[in-house]
Amino acid sequence: MKDGWETIIGLEIHAQLSTESKIFCGCSTRFGDEPNANTCPVCLGLPGSLPVLNRRVVELGARAALALGLQINERSIFARKNYFYPDLPKGYQISQYDQPFSERGELEIMTAERDEGGHPKEWRPFRIRITRLHLEEDAGKNVHEGLPDVDRYSYIDLNRAGTPLAEIVTEPDFRSSWEAYDYVNYVRRALQWVGASEADMEKGNLRCEANVSVRRIGDEKFGTKVELKNLNSVRFMQRAIEYEIERQINLIESGGRVVQETRLWDERAQETRPMRSKEEAHDYRYFPEPDLPPLVVTGEFIETVRATMPELPGARLRRFVDEYKLSHSDASLLTSERALADYYERAVKASPNARAAANWVRSELLRELEAANLSAEASPVSPEELGRLLHTVEEGKINAKQAKDVLVEMFKTGKSADAVIQERGLVQMSDEGEIDRIVDEVITANPKQLEQYRAGKEALFGFFVGQVMKASKGKANPKIVNERLKAKLSQ
Repeated sequence: MKDGWETIIGLEIHAQLSTESKIFCGCSTRFGDEPNANTCPVCLGLPGSLPVLNRRVVELGARAALALGLQINERSIFARKNYFYPDLPKGYQISQYDQPFSERGELEIMTAERDEGGHPKEWRPFRIRITRLHLEEDAGKNVHEGLPDVDRYSYIDLNRAGTPLAEIVTEPDFRSSWEAYDYVNYVRRALQWVGASEADMEKGNLRCEANVSVRRIGDEKFGTKVELKNLNSVRFMQRAIEYEIERQINLIESGGRVVQETRLWDERAQETRPMRSKEEAHDYRYFPEPDLPPLVVTGEFIETVRATMPELPGARLRRFVDEYKLSHSDASLLTSERALADYYERAVKASPNARAAANWVRSELLRELEAANLSAEASPVSPEELGRLLHTVEEGKINAKQAKDVLVEMFKTGKSADAVIQERGLVQMSDEGEIDRIVDEVITANPKQLEQYRAGKEALFGFFVGQVMKASKGKANPKIVNERLKAKLSQ
């Protein structure tokens, strides 16, 4: 960004809650069904149909709110948000306005600016104020299929109409696209962690919008904001914000004026483009939903939900750093998914070294999982067996290179570490008497090299190690080989 300018960013996230049925009717929320298969008079907005609130939506909404540090209001009101879009049959959306389900939260995350390759420079704590999390129904979607000017056709799929959403709105606390990027990733992980939402952006069950404005450093008044709509990738969002910052600054510096509007991100063209003028709250003509009573939740209900919550990802990350002495980067990776964090903790209990376990999980195991497109919980290698494999390395039975090959075989076959080691005859030779015998034979067979070594050519030590390992067919414990060779060569 150019010197002398400051960016102001606020974010809105729409997360589909993981219910089996919609928010106000019994239709399925299953993704991928035939268009318009999961509809009924309620979600089609037919006359005489009445909404009934799905209790599971309230439970998952509470889990999401608590995961993000929000206060849950014991009384909230559903409202009608009136506007016309073709994918909203009723002509209004049932949402919440002045009395939301939850509000006034504050979240601390770790963030970092990135280099040109997107790699973080230095992590730092960052606090975000969350204005509210309210409950609402989703609209359907317009579908455009076929090739332009050939067999192009469009239709409306209302399967998504009525699916439950949690809308999460922040204060304008972000000053860079990367802060926004790290926040959205944190929210995605938190919602998945507590089971509130799948938060899968490819399926469209998590979408984000960014309100972006710029002002000269020192100005107190915010600039005119532009809304970037329906960003279905965190990386796309980051790029769209960067582009919009530069567009607005260039526009103002050239004598132009930023217009309040909604814009879309064109990933192919790498630019934002106008969608429509931006509506204000009064344009929606909010009023209380007459067909739904106030939503009342008790303090007892809130505490019951809180009691079922797992340790949250931020707290677990900090504990991994403190308890297991991991770097922030390693701890962040290992807590990127709850199943992976659980796997690691079980592996730690079964292994001799927490940091070694972290290295093996984040490198060797994750490589196999990604290649097989599996999650940690579906791993053919249990965390206990991974711990057992690390014990064999620690005990000197096999070396690290052999252990990597053993892990690959364990992953392919599901066999235990001990079984693979025995089948491949990989058990290291750790008997000092046997290693001494081989060392003596190697020294006797190489008098010239022995003389040169003792004359000061210490680089030949590697030659002797290689000869011993060759004579033992790679089975001699390298640590013991080094110790015995040093002792004998110096005699």
